[in-house]
Amino acid sequence: MMVGHAMAAFAIATAVASRRWPRERALAFGIAAGAFAAAPDVDMFYAVVGLAQAGVGGVWEMTAAFWGSSHLVHRAVTHSLVVGVVAAPAFVGLTADRGADRGQANRGRPLAGLLLAGLAAVAFVESGLLGGAVMLVFLLAGIAIALALRRATDLGPRALVVAALVGLLSHPFGDLFTGAPPRFLYPLDVRLLTERVVLLADPTLNLLAVFGVELATIWLAGYVYLRATDRRLFAHIDTRAAVGVAYAIAAIAMPAPTMEVSYHFVFSILAVGMVGVAPNLLPSRSVLSAEWDEGVTWVMTGLTAVSVAGLTYTLVYVMYPFP
Repeated sequence: MMVGHAMAAFAIATAVASRRWPRERALAFGIAAGAFAAAPDVDMFYAVVGLAQAGVGGVWEMTAAFWGSSHLVHRAVTHSLVVGVVAAPAFVGLTADRGADRGQANRGRPLAGLLLAGLAAVAFVESGLLGGAVMLVFLLAGIAIALALRRATDLGPRALVVAALVGLLSHPFGDLFTGAPPRFLYPLDVRLLTERVVLLADPTLNLLAVFGVELATIWLAGYVYLRATDRRLFAHIDTRAAVGVAYAIAAIAMPAPTMEVSYHFVFSILAVGMVGVAPNLLPSRSVLSAEWDEGVTWVMTGLTAVSVAGLTYTLVYVMYPFP
């Protein structure tokens, strides 16, 4: 879901910024928002620790250990709207330039440092050593992202703060459909939601619907990017994307996936997207003279293949339900 979070923030930020800024600046703003939107999921690092402690075993034992460890802290300390509101200006303030805004930077850095230190302290008090460690990793990631953006873009402090807010505050809402809902108001002991949002009663169709939402988010980001760069959508989708139709056989050959057990579906259907980065895999000609030396063509063709695969899989599952 990390990709979906980043794509959603990128699409929102770029679409809004394009109305008032030149193309390059709007794209930079969108990329900044997308980068910050990915930061909260660094809390998954503890799941890797849990996996290492579990040792090498069967696939299901290892995945159970991975998710069991992640649920201890995932979507808590780093997925809070309260934390995001405090962290966004602090990340940017701590990495302010020493140039023209030197005086402002000198005044803002101590305050930013205090804010970040306060977040770490609150996490240690509220969630113990584990929660505090996760918060520290999140803060380091946010600082690194802010520093990289300050050096790679011409976005000013205010624009970066807004981008950080868009990214950090949009992230938790993307997790409403999968797993346990985020603790939106951490460290406050208030739960806005206790159960994830279920779109459809059938567990497999619910998973497919959530997967569709994820794909739609990526499509939106792709459309916004193409529009911002004056590109035509169909000029970057090759006919080899039709290979995704063959994935329909998976509805018969594999057990029906659910939100609890979806690894075989997710990994296999994403593999279909490799057709986008393997232009010599099948002989074909592009729909509208797509240039294979462009990365955007690889991405859009792969995304189309995965979308076709998901659609055909869903149709077969609905029309011919297999036990």
